[in-house]
Amino acid sequence: MKEISIIAQNRVGAVADVAEALGKVGINIKTIMAMGSDETAVINVITEDVTSAKKALEKAGMNPRVGEILLLSMRDRPGELAKILRKLAVAGVDLESVYIAGRTGNGEVEVAVKPDSVAKARAALKK
Repeated sequence: MKEISIIAQNRVGAVADVAEALGKVGINIKTIMAMGSDETAVINVITEDVTSAKKALEKAGMNPRVGEILLLSMRDRPGELAKILRKLAVAGVDLESVYIAGRTGNGEVEVAVKPDSVAKARAALKK
């Protein structure tokens, strides 16, 4: 799965700009996560149409980066995420981001994980 990351100035309305750019062209946001620090904001977006989303963001004057993520399903209970993250840590997988992408409604949660190496992360999770 792909994630779009936008590095923006940390200011009021930065996230709204991203949502509006995508909404104007009919792109639905599956998941969005934003974090600001000092003068910089990082906005991560998951959509069903990465190519069109990237084009829309570029047209709006943004500089989106597309990266590979793993979308993991797990039981929605304490400790499940910790087990997965520990497996990745033991394998030496560095994580750029981790966030809840949604709940499935059947007692499971989807978590987006952006590792430094998708192949290494997949191998670690198969163990």
